[in-house]
Parts: sequence; structure tokens; C-alpha cells
Amino acid sequence: MNNTKRKEILTRLRDANPNPTTELNFTTPYELLVAVTLSAQATDVGVNKATAKLFPVANTPQAIYDLGVDGLKDYIKTIGLYNSKAVNVHKMAEILLDKHGGEVPESREALEALPGVGRKTANVVLNTAFGWPTIAVDTHIFRVSNRTKLAMGKNVDQVEQKLLKVVPAEFKVDVHHWLILHGRYTCIARKPRCGSCIIEDLCEYKDKTSD
Repeated sequence: MNNTKRKEILTRLRDANPNPTTELNFTTPYELLVAVTLSAQATDVGVNKATAKLFPVANTPQAIYDLGVDGLKDYIKTIGLYNSKAVNVHKMAEILLDKHGGEVPESREALEALPGVGRKTANVVLNTAFGWPTIAVDTHIFRVSNRTKLAMGKNVDQVEQKLLKVVPAEFKVDVHHWLILHGRYTCIARKPRCGSCIIEDLCEYKDKTSD
């Protein structure tokens, strides 16, 4: 795919959704960090249901720490892997209190040192909470990037690096939101909805559908 076509794809996605953001509910960087950590192998809808009960009770590192692991489990037990996630989120709160004054650090190295936080989670927090031009590649972005040929790669790291290389600076802050939403609602895994896709004529996927 050439750069002219890439820019047109991104322009259309921007025009359709000028101010995209995560579908996880949050009001502070810490709430976002917790929500993203909980979202591993879980849906945003499921996480939002749990945090809607948790955050009014505990939405700071101190409050989460005071809640304890067992107390935290009561709020997130509807989410997959809740036992290990409760341990990670509680330990994360302790580290934020001990090493970062109870604040979420605006640092990739510091974020990735937290329990349960990998590169993808760090990218989401840096992008959505702090406005960094990072691209968190999940299964949706991986699929859309390869299927359209916007940025091809054999794994999420390769796709991330390709996107960082080929996406113009004006789109970088928002591109991962556009691609996630496009993969979640239009370019879905089993049968893409090509007939209702705003970039269908630019997409280089060979097995397009009429849906």
C-alpha cells in the first residue's frame, strides 16, 4: 500500500470520528491504568460493569491498597482471571504509593515495571492519559492493519513498528483508537462488513464481502 492511500484511509477515519477515545470508562490516569489492566482477555463492557461498582468505592492507589486483595476480588470477580488481576492491581497500588507518590508515572519504563503492565497497556496509558503518539496494537489493530495492508507484520510488535513508521504525525495520537473501533464494529474477525465500510474502496483485502 502506498502512502497516498494510507493517508486517505486515515483521513476518512478521522473525518468519521474526529475525537476518538477508549471505550473503557475512566476519569483519571489511575482509573485508566486499572481499567486497562483489568481488560486483558476481557471485554470493555465487562470491565466497565465491574469498575462502575469499584471506582465509587476505591479509585486511588491508597483506596485500592486499603481495600486489600480479597476486597478487590469482590468487585472484579465477574472478569476473567480476576484472582491474578486482583493481586496485580493491589501490588501496583502499593508500588505507586511507595515509588511514585501515588501518581501514575508518565514513563514507559516505570509503567512496564508495574505488575500486570506490558507494552500494550503502557502504550494505552501513555496515549490516552498523557497524549503520547503511541500505538497499542491489540488483536483488532493487528487484523485491520494486515487485512487492509495498511501496515503488515507477522506479530503485534512488527505491526506496531510499521504503523509508527508509515502513519503521518498528524494521525499518530488517534490512530490506534480508529483502528480498534474499526476492527471491533466493521472489520470484524469472522466476516468483515465490507459493504458498510467507509474505506472499502481503498482496502486491499482480497476476500471482501457484500455485507
